[in-house]
Amino acid sequence: MVNRTTIDGFMLLGLTDIRELQIFLFSTFLIFYLFSLLGNITIVTLIINNNILHKPMYFFLCNLSFLDMVISTTTVPKMLSGLLIGDKKISMFGCAAQLYFFHFFGCTEALLLTAMSYDRYVAICHPLEYHILMGRTMCCQLAITCWITGFIYSLSETIIIFRLPYCNIRQVNHFYCDMKPVLKLACGDIHLSKILVLIVFSFIAVSSLPFVSVSYMLIGRHLLKIRSARERRKSFLVCSSHIIVVSLYMVTAILIYLGPNTDDSLAQDRIGAVLFNAITPTLNPLIYTLRNAEIKNAVKKIFQRNQKAYK
Repeated sequence: MVNRTTIDGFMLLGLTDIRELQIFLFSTFLIFYLFSLLGNITIVTLIINNNILHKPMYFFLCNLSFLDMVISTTTVPKMLSGLLIGDKKISMFGCAAQLYFFHFFGCTEALLLTAMSYDRYVAICHPLEYHILMGRTMCCQLAITCWITGFIYSLSETIIIFRLPYCNIRQVNHFYCDMKPVLKLACGDIHLSKILVLIVFSFIAVSSLPFVSVSYMLIGRHLLKIRSARERRKSFLVCSSHIIVVSLYMVTAILIYLGPNTDDSLAQDRIGAVLFNAITPTLNPLIYTLRNAEIKNAVKKIFQRNQKAYK
């Protein structure tokens, strides 16, 4: 008979028990986390305070940068605490909150990337109708839809997972509370719950990935029709940043959540989660700024303004 108990908390096993490696990982992830915050705060501040950047593309980019900040903040500080001082315990409520907010922000970001691909499709394939199709009202409706859908998805998933009975062994084989490692600790028959969670997640993945793929297939077909090599290169550079970000995000998410739920796969999932939580939020600001002339010009103007102020 399975031993059940009222849960008062979980134990996060983290990435490693080797002390020397823990110190190295703490230093590395702290640097990535701080650079992520700095880069994304810079982008949000630039877009809000620069009228030239008050365009649909940058409206979505501002949302994306904010989401990158809160996604990493949901998991990374607890991971750093565990690496530095061995603080691995998390309460039942804390675990549920961490899982809820991580998937809320993560789902919202996936849908936002989908909206951004539609924005790029309209901008490149229908430039004359762009300001009509992607007006302020439309942009706000798309963003609100992404946030509300993320809220509903994450709430339903969290309720499904935490209504289950759990066993005495409460060691989460991860550095944060995520769907697959938490479900492995549940007692009794969890087959139906796994199916429900998979259906909910698959709905998000199925609605996002094909839409993004079709959008960029249409964009690619349109680019081939452009005779001017300069215009073709300009349009490609506009899209390439988004393609890189979407590819990193979608491929990592699918490998983590649609892969097998075994001990070996959980070890691979932790590697993917590091990429998802620490590396990608740091790379996104670099990817968008290094390939975006308008953002680089906005940064230059700020430096020039500061130089004049100090003269």
